[in-house]
Amino acid sequence: MAAEASILEVEGKKAEEGDGGDDECPIKQVDLTVPKTDDPSLPVLTFRMWVLGISACVILSFINQFFWYRKQPLSVTAISAQIAVVPLGHLMARVLPTRLFFAGTPLEFSMNPGPFNVKEHVLITIFANAGAGSVYATHILSAVKLYYKRKLTLFPAFLVMMTTQVLGFGWAGLFRRYLVEPSEMWWPLNLVQVSLFRALHEKEPRPKGGVTRTQFFLMVLATGFAYCVIPQYFFLMLTSASWVCWLAPSSVLVNQLGSGLSGLGIGSFGLDWSTITSYLGSPLASPWFATANVAVGFFLVMYVMTPLMYWLNIYNAKTFPIISQNLFMANGSDYDILRIVNSDFHLDRAEYARMGSVNLSTFFAVTYGLGFATLPAIIVHVALFNGKELWQLGRKALAGTQKMDVHTRLMKKSYKSVPSWWFIALLIPTIACIVFACQHYNESLQLPWWGVLLACGVALFFTLPIGIITATTNQMPGLNIITEYIIGYVYPERPVANMCFKVYGYISMIQALTFLQDFKLGHYMKIPPRSMFMAQVVGTVIAVVVYLATAWWLMESIPNICDTSLLPKNSPWTCPMDHVFFDASVIWGLVGPRRIFGNLGEYGNVNLFFAGGAVAPLLVWLAHKAFPERKWIRLVNMPVLIGATAMMPPASAVNFTTWVIVGFISGYVVFRHRPDYWKRYNYVLSGGLDAGTAFMTVLLFLTLQSRNLGIDWWGNNPDGCPLASCPTAKGVAMDGCPVVS
Repeated sequence: MAAEASILEVEGKKAEEGDGGDDECPIKQVDLTVPKTDDPSLPVLTFRMWVLGISACVILSFINQFFWYRKQPLSVTAISAQIAVVPLGHLMARVLPTRLFFAGTPLEFSMNPGPFNVKEHVLITIFANAGAGSVYATHILSAVKLYYKRKLTLFPAFLVMMTTQVLGFGWAGLFRRYLVEPSEMWWPLNLVQVSLFRALHEKEPRPKGGVTRTQFFLMVLATGFAYCVIPQYFFLMLTSASWVCWLAPSSVLVNQLGSGLSGLGIGSFGLDWSTITSYLGSPLASPWFATANVAVGFFLVMYVMTPLMYWLNIYNAKTFPIISQNLFMANGSDYDILRIVNSDFHLDRAEYARMGSVNLSTFFAVTYGLGFATLPAIIVHVALFNGKELWQLGRKALAGTQKMDVHTRLMKKSYKSVPSWWFIALLIPTIACIVFACQHYNESLQLPWWGVLLACGVALFFTLPIGIITATTNQMPGLNIITEYIIGYVYPERPVANMCFKVYGYISMIQALTFLQDFKLGHYMKIPPRSMFMAQVVGTVIAVVVYLATAWWLMESIPNICDTSLLPKNSPWTCPMDHVFFDASVIWGLVGPRRIFGNLGEYGNVNLFFAGGAVAPLLVWLAHKAFPERKWIRLVNMPVLIGATAMMPPASAVNFTTWVIVGFISGYVVFRHRPDYWKRYNYVLSGGLDAGTAFMTVLLFLTLQSRNLGIDWWGNNPDGCPLASCPTAKGVAMDGCPVVS
């Protein structure tokens, strides 16, 4: 590793001296973290890369889908594989034969071309990323088979899952010159992995009075691994410590205020890394201005809008829990969805008229309104704050005259780029395949051919503006609500059509941004672009197959999976994420937005959020122009602020409160006052905590939790606020709740 590091330094200096130019990156975090060096001679597509990369992809795909259905979903990130493969890579470099196979032919290769190097390691991690990123279209399979209890055969399910992932790859190819090459598009989350690669491969002198990054990482990994057993097994209350509820455990109001899982979460906190990172990612990877925007947005929604609307009883809020993702009858009882589905898998209008309208908790309605506001906020914000730069960037990109930073210069100097026609050759046949699948299996998928083209148009239009926001803030505003809204109005009463439109219009864009993030990682680590392309395509195909096989196996082998009315008490297979997806398909697909948010529904005023979302960035822009000396105004990012609570539900208050605290300590206190410590240890700390928590969580499940070996005591009662979900309207009864007279 020392030899490798010295080669990197020499080659990097040569490359920089040869190209000239300014080697300082405009983004300080990138300049402090990413090496400005390259060694083009390092082998990349090696035998051990393929073996370890494919193995990592398969294992992570299986684990993530396996845990996806559980009450506490576990997302094992690629960082875990990134660490685990290092000793295996060095072992293979020692034991594999070094002789050449097919010597003297174009197929010549060696199973062991030399020491295990960082570029092989990066490509293995790209494979792992394909397995770590969820195949969102499996939600369709779960919703149809498990919630609607209808038939969906294997092949159309496979087509939907595969084409969703590959379609995103096509969008990524179209926008990579705008979202990868410019230094301003820095993708903060990648710096965690870059820092970890350097810790694992570069030999550094031990700082005076401190430890190296490798030593620090191993310390964090061991500590996180050992500590995780406490909140995950021995003391579950640490995942959400809602101490306010202890002050008056029999008071519904106090429970609503204090519960971190089902209430406003005042004073609640979680001492579990998985609680902190489960929905918003690592707070250590979020720049402080983005963390501050999320914090302000969360505060306004959770502690201003929701309490006001609830205690003013807007939309009969007190009839339902203050925070809930469920759908309700007018009297507060759960809505029986299957009664309003007819034999054609459409809405039974007569039965719906008898049962009455679907009702939402006020918090659920507010989060949908904020989803409405996020869409125009994205368009207006990017137009006002990035429009001029985008126009200039586009002109320079087309003319080939844009300024290159040191990383782009090194890539252009040594490697061939991926031709655009490669992506187009994937994109066009994929769209044709989607049209064929939706037409041929229309009875199952319900989406017509024009719906496919409309979904593609939505994804194409929004990939660039949302990509800019994601690449600069580490926050990804979603299109899920607007895609559901569009097809719900245009083609109502067809739940599967709505779900399919969402995955093609929204999830394909998310996949595109995931691929672009990986491209930027390869850009930082100087990986040949064509090798990146190959690893991403192969990894995507493998991941889809494994995700589908795992989901199908679980649905066939676990009785009553996802059905909480039939599952045994304390069963882990409650599928919270799939439940939210199913509820959305009912609201937007089966019932349709016109009967909920339109002229036939009760929540029509929520549409005013569209106008609010358009005006909000304009106000910030005007304030910036009026007070240009106030630099902080420019950092107010309304799409991030408005969309801060997009993951609620299923995310809860405790996920946000603790995330913001940790993000403040890292991104503001340490970054500003101890930049040397931040540079050396921040991202390594994030990677070590991710890996240690993931390893221990899997180990706990395999050894104890899968056998129902738990400890029954008061400390293993998460949250401790049993009355937080109780209604407070007079005369409304709910099991376990006091009735207000």
